Parts: sequence; structure tokens; C-alpha cells
Amino acid sequence: MRIISGYLKGRRFSPPKSFKARPTTDIARESLFNVLNNRVDFEDLKVLDLFAGTGSISYEFASRGCTDVTTVEMNYKHYSYIKSMLAELELEDDIQLFKADAFKYMQKSSVQYDLVFADPPFDLKNFDSIPDQFFKNSLLKDDGIFILEHSDKMSFEKHSHFSELKKYGKVHFSFFKPQQLTKPV
Repeated sequence: MRIISGYLKGRRFSPPKSFKARPTTDIARESLFNVLNNRVDFEDLKVLDLFAGTGSISYEFASRGCTDVTTVEMNYKHYSYIKSMLAELELEDDIQLFKADAFKYMQKSSVQYDLVFADPPFDLKNFDSIPDQFFKNSLLKDDGIFILEHSDKMSFEKHSHFSELKKYGKVHFSFFKPQQLTKPV
């Protein structure tokens, strides 16, 4: 795996073979960040990365100038790997890492973010309830974006906060906004 862009562009990282996470592919990550590049100013963002796995999404945000990234990962091996990568990449000042259950973090956090990215395991029980659980907690600023990575077997297009869908092979990113959108007739 590699960091796609920014001042850490090209830096490679390799999680151990025993790693259980399903990392976002380089191609999907690059495509997602190309979309975001046209919509946000990375340096001004307050970002939350839920179900962080390898930490690749957090590294991308930090590499592009984001200095306020919160990363949440529950699995101890994944958390330890991310912690070691933060030291190796010298990102400890830009990324705050928590070993926590993402659902509990969402329930307890009182912080609001400009952008929240969630990449839960695709086989997670009640995966389809994540947007509802997320929006219960007002974690997004009024103009914020919530992005949920999911398989091509799921659709969130009928969710009241759904904004758009980006597809990259079997990886889909559903975008949500905090305000309910009125669909054009």
C-alpha cells in the first residue's frame, strides 16, 4: 500500500500478513480523494476516521495538510500498527488515535467534524443501520460530509441523508449530508 498524494506521496506501508482488516484499495482511495480535492480544503478540515483498520485514510488526510484527524480503531493489533505508523510517518501531532469501539465513540463524542469517514467490515452485523446510528449523534457540522465505504451489495440511496454514490469496482462510497435533502421531482 502507498500514500497517494501530499507531502508523504509514495511512502509505502505494509500491514502484517496476519492483519484482518480489508484496506481501501489504492485505486478507490485515489478516486475518493480526487473527488474530495475538488470539494474541500484539507488544511481546514476536522476529520474523524472510524473503523480505521490500517489507518490509510487518516494518513492520506494528514499527507494533504489536514492537522486535525481523529482515528478510531477497536482491534488491538490494528491500533498498534497504526500507532507505529504514526511514529514512523511523524504524524503524532496531526492524528489523534483512540483504541475504541466506533459505535461507542459516536455515542459519547461531543465533537463535531467537517468530514467523517467510516469503513466498517463489510460483514458487520447491522451494517445497514450505521447511517441511522451515526446521525443520532450530531457529529457533523452543518455543512459536513459523512462518507460510508461499503460493498456493491448494499444501497443507501433511499436514506433521508443520502447525497450521492461513487463506485470504484466493488467498492462503493455513499456520501451523506447532515440536513435532510429534498429530492428533485
